[in-house]
Amino acid sequence: FSALDALSYASVALSADREVVLAAVKQNGYALQYASMELRADREIVLAAVQQSGVALEYASQELRSEREIVLAAMEQNGEALRYGSADELKADREVVL
Repeated sequence: FSALDALSYASVALSADREVVLAAVKQNGYALQYASMELRADREIVLAAVQQSGVALEYASQELRSEREIVLAAMEQNGEALRYGSADELKADREVVL
């Protein structure tokens, strides 16, 4: 089983377990999609996920999808991640886009 598979079959309790989710997203950023809503808003977990897979930004909380540092980290890993950033000002930011 990969981390993604394991978390996709995990119980609700495990998908809300910070240590379990952090370990999973460090192996596969897409595991963020199976994390609890609370953990999708956890800065450290989301940052670990997007550093592993930039497009995992899609599964982050709305608030973190508009945070510059998170979006830049996601784009460093995969430039396509900008489409999941939620703040229009980020999409108009020269440094972010370049």
